[in-house]
Amino acid sequence: MSTLSTHVLDTSRGRPASGVVVQLEQVAGGGMLANAVTDESGRIAGFGPDDVPPGPYRLVFQTGAYFAALGEPSFFPRVTVEFEIADRGEHYHVPLLLSPYGFTTYRGS
Repeated sequence: MSTLSTHVLDTSRGRPASGVVVQLEQVAGGGMLANAVTDESGRIAGFGPDDVPPGPYRLVFQTGAYFAALGEPSFFPRVTVEFEIADRGEHYHVPLLLSPYGFTTYRGS
């Protein structure tokens, strides 16, 4: 059974990014599977269905709304990260390091 989580850190403030809306979507015609909001530590620990089958997915982070709530302008209204789940037995963690004018992501653990 694959599981999925994410963690958003606001590098411009040196803090977790709480209150970021994130959608999980299936790339191959499946549409939105889940919708969640990062907690006070910037995390979504259990995202989506209990079992995420192999295939292409995307996480869509609503970054413009996050920065607007802080009264800050931002260049990216959304950050979309596409990735591939290959092994049904693994946990997949997709962190996002965020600032108003840039972002970085990687496969975490």
